[in-house]
Amino acid sequence: MLLFRLLGRLPLAWLHHLGGAAGWLAWLLSPTYRRHLRENMRLALGENGEKRARAAAIAHAGRQFLELPKIWLRPLDEVAARVVAVSGWELVEAAARAGRGILYLTPHLGCFEINAQYLSTRAPITVLYRPPKSRWLRAMVEAGRARPRLATAPADLSGVRALLKALRRGEAVGMLPDQAPKRGEGRWLDFFGRPAYTMTLAARLSESGAAVLMIWAERLPGGAGYRLHLRAPAPALEGTLEERARRINEEIERLILQCPEQYLWGYNRYKRRRGGETR
Repeated sequence: MLLFRLLGRLPLAWLHHLGGAAGWLAWLLSPTYRRHLRENMRLALGENGEKRARAAAIAHAGRQFLELPKIWLRPLDEVAARVVAVSGWELVEAAARAGRGILYLTPHLGCFEINAQYLSTRAPITVLYRPPKSRWLRAMVEAGRARPRLATAPADLSGVRALLKALRRGEAVGMLPDQAPKRGEGRWLDFFGRPAYTMTLAARLSESGAAVLMIWAERLPGGAGYRLHLRAPAPALEGTLEERARRINEEIERLILQCPEQYLWGYNRYKRRRGGETR
């Protein structure tokens, strides 16, 4: 924790420089990580696309980790000031005028940890939270997300109820829709042409009448900060639960292809949970 607090005091440009080196170190030391990253990138981008984006993706993965002390452990006004540009904010304003809750869907793209922090400075938000297994990391994550208008909901039935209550109050909720769900909480749906066990919770919440917005924070070069991108699924999410979940996967794919270098390709999106359902 002390090391992370010290890192949080460094300029963001330094953290991104160190993070780039850390990303390459992880690449060199872990054959499993190398395999997952290459396989996932080739599946989505093709062999030529994977070769073009690989080096940048390795560095950005390290930056994503080393920027966390800055996001979690610094004052909220300082963190929010790192968002230097926002596109699509009119969608948030339109939902507020209509009195609708907002379901923010944030894939593992760019600096996904800053999204809820920034949004909490504008209005209350409740985010789905799955605690890390490591005790020290769990303590740091919980301390970093303890913001005045940022509530966390555990990834269980009580958490789902908390999300629904927030939406009914016209508030915002957020989650990572490309996270591998637990057994019985997903469907086998294509993601970049390969079956992935896909969470259905986001699709279920989209049936509540809330405005659904895709959101990601682009990491700007030179430690200049972040640009927040918001967009509504087009066409809007409709149909059965499975059809909605499939459309969410398609929207995630579109976001990733905007900036494939900043997606967390090393995450094993296609893993099977122990005892999980087969396709």
